[in-house]
Amino acid sequence: MKESLDFIYKQQKELSTLGGIGALLGWDQMTYMPPKGAMERSEQSALISKLSHEKVISDNFWNHVQTLSNPDIFSNISNKDKSVVKRLEKDLEKARKIPSDFVERMSKTTTLAYQSWEDARKKNDFKVFSPSLEKIINLEKEYADYISLPGPKYNSLLDDYEEGMTVDKLRQEFSYLKSNLIDLLNNIKSTKTYEGQENLNVRFDESTQRNLCKMVVEKMLLTQESSRLDVSTHPFTTTMGNDDVRITTSFERPSPLFSFFSTIHEAGHGLYEQGMPRDEFKDTVISDSPSLGLHESQSRFWENQIARSKAFWNYFYPVFKDNASQQFSNIDFDAWFREINLVKPSLIRVEADELTYCLHVILRFEIEADLMDDKIGVNELPDVWNSKMNEMLGVTPQSDVEGVLQDMHWSGGSFGYFPTYAIGTIYASQLFNKLIEQNNNVFNEIERAEFGNILNWLRENIHRHGRLMTADEIIKNTCGEGLNSRIFVNYLKDKYYVLYDV
Repeated sequence: MKESLDFIYKQQKELSTLGGIGALLGWDQMTYMPPKGAMERSEQSALISKLSHEKVISDNFWNHVQTLSNPDIFSNISNKDKSVVKRLEKDLEKARKIPSDFVERMSKTTTLAYQSWEDARKKNDFKVFSPSLEKIINLEKEYADYISLPGPKYNSLLDDYEEGMTVDKLRQEFSYLKSNLIDLLNNIKSTKTYEGQENLNVRFDESTQRNLCKMVVEKMLLTQESSRLDVSTHPFTTTMGNDDVRITTSFERPSPLFSFFSTIHEAGHGLYEQGMPRDEFKDTVISDSPSLGLHESQSRFWENQIARSKAFWNYFYPVFKDNASQQFSNIDFDAWFREINLVKPSLIRVEADELTYCLHVILRFEIEADLMDDKIGVNELPDVWNSKMNEMLGVTPQSDVEGVLQDMHWSGGSFGYFPTYAIGTIYASQLFNKLIEQNNNVFNEIERAEFGNILNWLRENIHRHGRLMTADEIIKNTCGEGLNSRIFVNYLKDKYYVLYDV
């Protein structure tokens, strides 16, 4: 028994270390690596992926886990060890379905595909990226065949990001959400307030934006001693270890709101990463998020429920005003708060307002499911994308960069990832609902930019559990129910019907 326990913890520690190395290679590729380094980086990343996968699927690892899973032995190990062994057995059983050569092929393909995606964006030409995307989709279908969960192929992809989620469950939840969001949008668009709204077009230079982003990260208690803020084409978060979290933002747009909200979003991810179980569960399968939907709930919680609230801007409006006194000379608080919560259908997901954001996600879910079912082909994507944008949001991209090329996710083979953005958005509204129910001083704390109690509440209710429970169990334990779009829809109605005099 002791030999098996020693082996599985040593193996997990080595896998954690390899994961950190892989994360560092990926972070460098998207931040500082020179473009010509892509080919060698693809080989480096592929080797790390292959080594990690071979460790995961090794017969030795599996045999030790099976030994510990034997009822006679399992009953005599500690509760901590039981949690690790149960989770490991499930993870390994799934991983052992995937051949090592497939992992290597996928890693090489996606590393090169990211470069072709960037090139396609520069040339504003989807055809530059489509051959790489075609390869990735074929690999995703191959992967789904290995995993072979019941139902559509897409179920096997979803399960990697949101354990237990299926196409049928999502279609039901998203059907309600989609119809209600479109109704909300149409009701708002019919108002005089909407007709008369104007974008204030506030512009800050890059240096000012950087300072504001650094300040809000510090206020959120993501410390410089254990994190970095850098720049990438698409903002993201990655983790090399508990005390080495990297977040990025983008200053490509002159509006300070894009970089500011992107930074808050990524810092929310970073805080969750730093709140994962340490101590006895450090470097084990437990010290991770049970789902990307739950992970996304942490970033959307800070980005939307906190940073788009009136209380938040009672603190930060004067800060913005101090950094651009001339631009703000004719912008009072109410006008600025309306700007923060402006409803205006956008072509770009990461620029979308709070109300329409999930429509962008549902669009991607519908496309991904159809691609996996062979209902559409890669060459049809730009037209299908544009048609769905017009149907859901009433706007049509005029270029590939505005449309099908805007996200990096497909270049990384992240099919099944997009739905977690909507799942997380719904979870965030449920969590905030419960928070204000339990702490009637929340808005006063936000107004002072004192986020310690809020962070501690998230640590206690979400972060500390890691993968000891599923995301669904964590949300049910905290909120008293599982995924519920109605909470989110009611939150939007209460907020935006007041703002737009509906």
